[in-house]
Amino acid sequence: MNAFIVYAHPERKSFNGALLQRGVETLTGLGHDVKVSDLYAMKFDPVSDRRNFLQRKDPHTFKQQQEELHAAERNGFAAEIAVEMDKLRWCDLLIFQFPLWWFGLPGILKGWVDRVFAMGFAYGMGRWYSRGIFAGKRAMLCLTTGGPAPMYEPDGVNGDIEQILFPIQHGMLYFTGFSVLPPFIAWSVARVTDAERKAHLDAWGDRLCRAFDAEPMAFPPLEAYDEKFQLKRIP
Repeated sequence: MNAFIVYAHPERKSFNGALLQRGVETLTGLGHDVKVSDLYAMKFDPVSDRRNFLQRKDPHTFKQQQEELHAAERNGFAAEIAVEMDKLRWCDLLIFQFPLWWFGLPGILKGWVDRVFAMGFAYGMGRWYSRGIFAGKRAMLCLTTGGPAPMYEPDGVNGDIEQILFPIQHGMLYFTGFSVLPPFIAWSVARVTDAERKAHLDAWGDRLCRAFDAEPMAFPPLEAYDEKFQLKRIP
């Protein structure tokens, strides 16, 4: 199987870097092929604008979705985007590897999504959620936090981690059709012991051993919604 890791941390010596290394070693050791996009090392530009495209449908007014559809029809994406799209086509498993920054993705990874998950390539023409273009592929998050797990419980000061991750897991990954696996979270890695960090790494390796067989998270299919895209009420 093919695994694609999008890595968003500026320091390879960080614990995120250790998770990345363990992930690559585990997956390749199991016989899978692995590709990594190290966004900081690549100096990936997160700014989404006219530079996304080799040619323009409308040279006067920039409408991103219109230009994305135009580029998707004509292989008109800039090279740095096209190569990332090829990795998405290739992979069976997509992993976002990142530290939780300000309750979300680091800006460079959010910009990667903005540019690479283009309309006409990743979604559109009625293909979204359970009918999404990437249906049949799997995706998961591997992230680190600054605070311990109790801070991210429903009654914790930082709020429920499921709600924090919902825009990523549901709004980016499931929206484009991926079957989303439960996230792997290494809690408070800057404030725990070396033994606890080793336990996080071992747990990550164990999770990856089951990544192609694990049960995905349950999100309602489109058929569960009415014409207003609200969940149907059971009489």
